Amino acid sequence: MTVYLHEEDLPAGVLAPGPVAVDTETMGLITPRDRLCLVQISDGGGDEHLVRFAPGSAYAAPNLKAVLADPARVKLYHFARFDLAALEHYLGVVAAPVFCTKIASKMTRTYTDRHGLKDLVRELLGKEISKQQQSSDWGAPVLSDAQQEYAASDVRHLHAMYEILVGRLAREHRTEMAQACFDFLPTRARLDLAGWAEKDIFSHE
Repeated sequence: MTVYLHEEDLPAGVLAPGPVAVDTETMGLITPRDRLCLVQISDGGGDEHLVRFAPGSAYAAPNLKAVLADPARVKLYHFARFDLAALEHYLGVVAAPVFCTKIASKMTRTYTDRHGLKDLVRELLGKEISKQQQSSDWGAPVLSDAQQEYAASDVRHLHAMYEILVGRLAREHRTEMAQACFDFLPTRARLDLAGWAEKDIFSHE
């Protein structure tokens, strides 16, 4: 298991075919203001690849964009809504089709209100991950080993959880409904970018 740090793009041919786990790190939570600093990606084979973007980056990244835009690859996220918005705003790609472990958790683990990645990894896989670096400076000139390990851990377990949650959705007869939610997520992300992040356009008010 190795964590690789790349600058400005993913090297060609480093990912095996099939689903990829994806996450992002930004300077904050307001996508148009807080630039995309890092994209983490893994094919589930044991290695994680981190692609770092410098201040003023053109976000060209043709290899990374090709993987993210590939309609034959399912992209696994935890809270896909945020990552999809960041990837579309900065890289100009709709990184779909989507499977979101947070939504799948909410639709299957209805016995709890704890749907964070740390809680999900602990229950489903019996493992512990640290969130200590979550609020660190992702735009720093040098990413510490702790930052790189944190970023890698955000994609390291998504394939294993995906397999479990697919089974639970099927068991509870919620696969079709979940898929409809996943299919809508790129549009939900665009609504966020367009100014409807806090407004529920489906409500009566």
